[in-house]
Amino acid sequence: MTPRAAGGLTAPRIRVLQSFRFGSNETNPYLTQLVASLPPDIDADGFSWKAAILGRHDVIHLHWPEVLLRGTSRLKVARRRLLFSCLLVSAGLRRAAIVRTAHNESSHEPLARIDAWLLRRCDAQTRVWIRLSDDTALPNRLIATIPHGHYRDWFAGRPRSSRVPGRLLFFGLIRPYKGVTALEDAFSAASDPTLTLRIVGKPNSSALEADVASRAAADARITTRFAYVDDAELVAEVSAAELVVLPYDELHNSGVLLLALSLDTPVLVPDSAVTRALADEVGPGWVHRYAGRIMPEHLESALHAVRSEPRGQSPDLSRREWAAIGRLHAEAYRCAVGGAQTEPAAHSRSQRRFAL
Repeated sequence: MTPRAAGGLTAPRIRVLQSFRFGSNETNPYLTQLVASLPPDIDADGFSWKAAILGRHDVIHLHWPEVLLRGTSRLKVARRRLLFSCLLVSAGLRRAAIVRTAHNESSHEPLARIDAWLLRRCDAQTRVWIRLSDDTALPNRLIATIPHGHYRDWFAGRPRSSRVPGRLLFFGLIRPYKGVTALEDAFSAASDPTLTLRIVGKPNSSALEADVASRAAADARITTRFAYVDDAELVAEVSAAELVVLPYDELHNSGVLLLALSLDTPVLVPDSAVTRALADEVGPGWVHRYAGRIMPEHLESALHAVRSEPRGQSPDLSRREWAAIGRLHAEAYRCAVGGAQTEPAAHSRSQRRFAL
C-alpha cells in the first residue's frame, strides 16, 4: 500500500544511509534484518564515506558511531576523525537528519578526548533517538522506543544440536567488559565436576585472548573457539548448551541474549531493570539473573532452576516481530525528515517520546 500524507497526498520516499556496509559476513544480523524489514517507501543504502559526505540522503541512521572513529594505526584513526567531522558538516549543510539508535547508554571502552567531543557534536545534531528499552536514559530529544527484534526467522531451518548435560556457553565478541575471565574463574571454582564451559567468539585483542586461553588451559572442562563462526556453527553451539551465561560488567541491551532466546536456550545475566523487564516479557524460566560479580553458586543455582522449574516450549518474543519493527523505524525516519515537527504523544522524565 502506498503511504499517504495528510490531505490524501502521497508521502515522499525517504532515502536512508545506514552506518554499516551491506553484504559483509560479519555484519550483525540485527542490522541486516532491520534493513530487510523496512517498508518499500524507504530506500536504504549501505555505508561508505563517499556516500556519507557527498551523497544526498534524507536520513543518516547511525549505530555505534564510535566504531566509525576506530582504525588500526594513528594515521587511520586521524583520517577517520577527519571524515567523521566532514560527515557532520555535510549533514548540516544538506539538512540530512541524523537518527541514532542507542544500543547502550555509553561506549563500553574509554574514548579519547577528541572522540568524545566528536560524539557530543553528533549528539547535538541528532534529530531522533531510537532506544531499544524504556530504561535507556537519553538526552532531551525526540525519542522512539523500538524493541530489538528476534532471530527466529534468521536461523529458521538450521539444524539444532542435542542438549549437552551440564554445558554452559559464552558466545559473541570477547571484550573486556563482558567478564569472560571472571566467568572462567567462577566456573573453575564450581563444585560440580560434570559441568563444562564452552567459550565461542573472537577476542578484540591478543592480550585478552591470551588471558582467556591461559585460564582455559588450567581447567580441562573449559574449551574455546576463538573465531567468528558462521550461522550453522553458531546454532549448533547455542542449541547444545543447557544455559548461556553472559556475565557482562554492564548489560543494557544485548543481541546475544536475544539470539540465545530465539534458539530456545535459557540465559543467565546480571540483574538490572532491563533484564527484569525482559524476564517478565518472555515468560518464566528463560531469563535467570544474579547480583554482583559472577560466582560459582550463581552458575549452579541457575542450572538447577533450568532443570527443575517449569517453562514454556519457547520464550514469548511476540513483541519483537520484524514487520512491526520496520514500520516503527520508518515512522521515526519520517518524523526526523519532517524537522521533528510531529508532536509526541507522551512525556516521560523530561524526554519527549513517540507513541511507537
